[in-house]
Amino acid sequence: MGKTRGMGAGRKLKTHRRTQRWADKSYKKSHLGNEWKKPFAGSSHAKGIVLEKIGIEAKQPNSAIRKCARVQLIKNGKKIAAFVPNDGCLNYIEENVSYTFRRIH
Repeated sequence: MGKTRGMGAGRKLKTHRRTQRWADKSYKKSHLGNEWKKPFAGSSHAKGIVLEKIGIEAKQPNSAIRKCARVQLIKNGKKIAAFVPNDGCLNYIEENVSYTFRRIH
């Protein structure tokens, strides 16, 4: 079967396109609104206060401990675990001090 044709088929074509549009991954990502429910609320950077330094264990089969910091964001009060990059950078981070964090996509 093909698509409907004819003079009165406009509404059917329009509604079918509207429902099928949600199968497109990029359309769904931009129109669902889930980006606003995440801790950064759509922004690329946010300021937060370091609550504590933590080590998060990696999944199997790795046995590494990822250096992270428990952070409370200033804009909405949500607590997140922020990854600290590079070797020895955890030494430069102090607790109860405000820092700027960037979102990992």
